[in-house]
Amino acid sequence: MANDFVEKFVRLCNHLQDPRHVAKFQHVCGVKGTFPVKPTESDGADSGTERPGLRKRVQQGGPDSDVTAGNGASGDATPPQVNGRQGDVTVGLDGSSAAAAGVERDTTRAKPLRRNSLTGDVGQEFLIQNKFLFYLFTFGTELGNEMFFIVFFPFLFWNIDALVSRRLIVVWAWNLFVGQSTKDMVRWSRPASPPVVKVEVFYNSEYSMPSTHAMTGTAIPFCLFMLTYGRWQYSFLFGFCVALSWSILVCVSRIYMGMHSVLEVITGFLYSLLILAVFQPILGKIDSFYMTDPFAPLVIIVSHVSLGLVAFSLDSWSTSRGDTAQALGTGVGAAIGTHVNHQLGLLLDPPLASLPLTLPPVTAGLVALALLRFFTGVAVILITRMVMKAVTIPFLCRLFGLPSDDVRQARQHMKVELPYRYIVYSVVGFSCVCVVPLIFRILNLA
Repeated sequence: MANDFVEKFVRLCNHLQDPRHVAKFQHVCGVKGTFPVKPTESDGADSGTERPGLRKRVQQGGPDSDVTAGNGASGDATPPQVNGRQGDVTVGLDGSSAAAAGVERDTTRAKPLRRNSLTGDVGQEFLIQNKFLFYLFTFGTELGNEMFFIVFFPFLFWNIDALVSRRLIVVWAWNLFVGQSTKDMVRWSRPASPPVVKVEVFYNSEYSMPSTHAMTGTAIPFCLFMLTYGRWQYSFLFGFCVALSWSILVCVSRIYMGMHSVLEVITGFLYSLLILAVFQPILGKIDSFYMTDPFAPLVIIVSHVSLGLVAFSLDSWSTSRGDTAQALGTGVGAAIGTHVNHQLGLLLDPPLASLPLTLPPVTAGLVALALLRFFTGVAVILITRMVMKAVTIPFLCRLFGLPSDDVRQARQHMKVELPYRYIVYSVVGFSCVCVVPLIFRILNLA
């Protein structure tokens, strides 16, 4: 009985991992790749290149380089085919050309918005036949990107609720750490192309199981809902629907972008709920420890550095390591900033007697003040990041005997990229939580 259940479960997982489901969903949504007319043998459903497994990575930058990259499901010498312009013929899922199928006249040729963060690959053209869905899912995938959270957390911290923001940062950092570490242990490649159309290529050289977009895009809205319901006045149904819609949009967008299989997205969704179930009951204790314990800064630094060293030793270098270091660094800086704020009596949380909180009337003056705080704070953070980057990268290059004239090339090395991300974003996180509020006080913007 147990064996039958395991066999059915494995078959279900293999079914959900099939890249053809991703390609069919993209086709329904009006995304088509311009593949060669005659598909290669690797397009078949039984091809080994479409099955999840260990990725063979291609060394870049010479034998002494710390950079490795993979694209597609195999690392053979012949690069895998990718979507894009392969002549002027578009091939559908049934093998018919676009000319025979009668492609709509308003079809738009597009390319991925951002190049691959490791290989520099800019991607190739694909066809968009439903612009609304393209913009909708582009917005959805941005809701799970680190850049969104870099904007979202400060705005929430400076203008709405500092307590909620700093606790969300803890959940975000742990989700990224656990998710990226799991990717490097499982080591599954991205869905094969063809048949999948690569609408996004920025993360294409990373492993894919589970989807960390699905994890953060699920954990953050649901954690936000759990932290604010009862603390702020709004209906349960409204908060739950917003969290669920946010999560679904991010998860589905990753399939639309061709970055994850159905199985990887479902796993990321469930994985994040499990992590949230573990952290939600103890978030208050973690926050209290960060603020009040005299040894908190030492414990924070040692624990986050140790977690990073464990994660970074799992496999060879990939861009996911930089994201992990960035998340851990941001968590360190924000936690130490929380400790300093409490010790100096800054940004005190509202008393329990004042709960539930209500949003003040939205006036032109309130909006102007919020925007002024936001743009002032962002300017401080960007300047901090620029200065730290200009100092840290040359220092690390000199430390490890590497040329520093090409910043992009220097960051291809793991021993530069990881400490760079950790140091810079630790300072950025501290500036966001502690330095910027002090500047607000000086400028009478608090």
